[in-house]
Amino acid sequence: MKKYKPSFHKASSDYSNKDDQAVKAKKHLGQHFLTDENIAAKIADTLSYEGYHKVLEIGPGMGVLTKYLLDKDAEVHVIEIDTESVEYLESHYLHLRGRIHEKDFLKHDLGQIFNKEQFAVIGNFPYNISTQIVFKVLQMRDQIPEFSGMFQKEVAKRICEKEGNKTYGILSVLTQAFYEAEYLFTVPPSVFNPPPKVDSGVLRLRRKENFSLDCDEKLFFRIVKTSFNQRRKTLRNSLKSLNLPDNLREDTIFGLRPEQLGFQQFIELTKKIEPHAISNN
Repeated sequence: MKKYKPSFHKASSDYSNKDDQAVKAKKHLGQHFLTDENIAAKIADTLSYEGYHKVLEIGPGMGVLTKYLLDKDAEVHVIEIDTESVEYLESHYLHLRGRIHEKDFLKHDLGQIFNKEQFAVIGNFPYNISTQIVFKVLQMRDQIPEFSGMFQKEVAKRICEKEGNKTYGILSVLTQAFYEAEYLFTVPPSVFNPPPKVDSGVLRLRRKENFSLDCDEKLFFRIVKTSFNQRRKTLRNSLKSLNLPDNLREDTIFGLRPEQLGFQQFIELTKKIEPHAISNN
């Protein structure tokens, strides 16, 4: 795997220099604008830009990350729900015209932008929807080989956490089943306007070469979520709602708590349960 190597550079003059008033951050949208150019450049460098030609940035705001993405050998699209930010981008980033999408990432059909093409996703993600963004990426994993960006540090750590830790949970298992997850670096509140109350963390997800699970994927998602809904209980108790036969529930794996299982063990658990789940239905 190609190792992450940050670079420090200035972006090309790909945008207008109009001295317009800056966009005001909106609390209800969870906006915290990144102001540090070096960190923006580092985030742009987290993608490999290999195996795809298109990149989608979520929530570009005033484009501090966007201008570094425009330096890359990729067709950059941005999706932004804030009308004021869209107007700013349209007047400052002239080469983005036609690729600025004033839409809600969580609700918009991205097939209207990319059809069935492969594309990467990147951004400085609003804390209040960051986990929902990851779940949508997982739903579209067939088209998204790479994903990187900035989260609340606690969430970024949780996504990359391994089994056996208290922060390991649903998001960890489901993400790591399909992607290699790597926590890259921590970002302090001081480099944002307005500054958040917590540290941020940048992570990278790279889709596995074989990202099809050797089990019923719908059942796998259900088992993972049901298990962690009562994470302090053993699987024997937390999965009671599946109405599994007693002889199956005597298997040693059912004596474990969900945080003790890696994603591969959850796949094996799903395969054990699958015949019984089908018969129950």
